[in-house]
Amino acid sequence: MRELSLHILDIAENSVKANAGLIRIELLENTKEHTLTVGIYDDGAGMDEETVQNVLDPFYTTRTTRKVGMGIPLFKMAAEQSGGSFKISSKPCFGTAVQAKFNTDHVDFIPIGDMTETMLSLITMHPDLNFIYRRKCDEREFILDTTELREILCGVPLSEPGVANWIRGFMEENTKAILGGAL
Repeated sequence: MRELSLHILDIAENSVKANAGLIRIELLENTKEHTLTVGIYDDGAGMDEETVQNVLDPFYTTRTTRKVGMGIPLFKMAAEQSGGSFKISSKPCFGTAVQAKFNTDHVDFIPIGDMTETMLSLITMHPDLNFIYRRKCDEREFILDTTELREILCGVPLSEPGVANWIRGFMEENTKAILGGAL
């Protein structure tokens, strides 16, 4: 995959398949240290230790439609190729945590991509799930929490076009603000 946002989408969809009720996605950037830490955390079914080790193998998948599972191995490889690191931990009935650290000044660092559209896709495709998106760059940050949005909207679905457009605008405006005016 050519963008981190697509890796994040893939891993978040794994969380959906694991029956997560809450999926938390964080992008934490430190421009002085030239690092980006990406975390995807869920409260889904979780995995035992053997399965956690298996998901790092590209020739392991729980899907019946194909015989390979490239999502986690490719995300791990992207982090390590930038000189970064990768961690995954999980516990049955308690969820899974995936965290990758990237060196943003490395020649093999792949671009973040369009996180606005990634989050909008997740939220509108799974309007009953709870998502928390946190984007931080140095000391500036913003959070989008669908639980709070639902309370404000009093029953209006998150997939309603007007709501989706508001979410898009909110994310674009806040991303631009924390990145100093650039997307």
